[in-house]
Amino acid sequence: MAGKLDLNDKSVPRALWQVSAPMAIGILGVLSVGLADSYFLARAGEDELAAIGFIYPVIVAITSLSIGLSAGTSAVVSQALGANGGDDSASARLALHALIVAASAATLVAGLLYVAASWLFGLMGAEGAVLDGILAYMPWWCAGFPFIVAGQSLNAVFRAGGEARIAASVMMSQAIINIVLDPILIFGFGPVPALGIEGAGIATATARILAFLGCLAFAIRTARLDISNCSLTGFGTSAWRIVKVGGPASLSNAINPAGMAAVTAAVAIIGASAVGGFGAATRVQNLLFVPMLALSAGIGPVVGQAWGAGDKARARETVRLTFLLCLGYGIAVSALLWLTAGPIARVMTNGLQAVPYAEQYLRWVSVSFFGYGILVTANAAMNAREKPLFSLSLSLGRIGLLYVPLAWVGAYTLGYSGILAAAVAANLGAVLGAIVLCRRTGVLGALGLGGAVRAAGAAVPPN
Repeated sequence: MAGKLDLNDKSVPRALWQVSAPMAIGILGVLSVGLADSYFLARAGEDELAAIGFIYPVIVAITSLSIGLSAGTSAVVSQALGANGGDDSASARLALHALIVAASAATLVAGLLYVAASWLFGLMGAEGAVLDGILAYMPWWCAGFPFIVAGQSLNAVFRAGGEARIAASVMMSQAIINIVLDPILIFGFGPVPALGIEGAGIATATARILAFLGCLAFAIRTARLDISNCSLTGFGTSAWRIVKVGGPASLSNAINPAGMAAVTAAVAIIGASAVGGFGAATRVQNLLFVPMLALSAGIGPVVGQAWGAGDKARARETVRLTFLLCLGYGIAVSALLWLTAGPIARVMTNGLQAVPYAEQYLRWVSVSFFGYGILVTANAAMNAREKPLFSLSLSLGRIGLLYVPLAWVGAYTLGYSGILAAAVAANLGAVLGAIVLCRRTGVLGALGLGGAVRAAGAAVPPN
């Protein structure tokens, strides 16, 4: 079922809106699962809340494999669509190749995580009942992991052609199933026994499997997935292109949550309540990041199709617009959180001792939220340009050079306040890095924000 899926026919704002707006809904649904887990498990007990605080950064880091491979799929498919004027006849074959690569890689990673879970979380500082809860949750999470990675690769094919509503519908359906099952399996209902944190893991695995099967059936029915006799033609070439972008992109996306795991270990020095509050605040933070994450999902197909069509000016205008949108949105969110951080913290921690830790994070770190938005949109643009090593460098610099070392120094010198200061410094440092590297890869011109910014971006000439 070939079609015309050309984003270059639309203005930059309209093209971004077409892809980003539905993805905002889909991403909101996915992130709401983390909030639902935090909400219900806080009511199951302090140990359960602390357990999910340890689990969350690790599983987000591992889930970055799906984000990276979908970035590789999106880059390859969107550039092909741009070069061919939106003809999607080749993308169905690429979809199958991406599905095979994704499922294979995810199965391997899930097996390794299952084996290493006890060692990994023990190294992070989890012990006793908290560690027991973690080990009850992780086998189920690992069982569902290959399904979400394979599903995200299929979703990337839809997004690359501007069909974000399909991808968003799958993501939202998965979230609804997960959230409905959470209280039933955690607390018990009728003949279903109360399973606690293990129930949350079962809910997640079930939702992922059902969502993938639905997405796969739709992709086959609409011929977005080629399963004909010649569907494996060119597999080696297309798989290499996907992995060439997806490998570094996976590492780039994994660096932030992996760094968060290292920072969580620093927070554990302060105490279990600090871990619970920090974890709850970061899940609220991720919910507030939804519009910026949606922009990062939308910018890839728009930049990829523009670059594939040879319209570099359009690609640069897209990046400039997303940076300005992130700045404006970040300022608005920060102002809102200064007024509402306390009530939000109390809801997300059920009034436990973690409340002040969550409140402080939401109030102080929010002033730099816009920096993280610029980071993720810059990474998506450079991945679409097939320059994933630049994205990897940006993420690694933010985490490895700023956030993790400053957080550990801050924890021992200033306590929890030092960790918050490290988060702010890392986000602001990412802004300068994003401008310089986007200029270097040619996807950004002048931002129009004054001579200082232009000078920073011009420090390294574009390719």
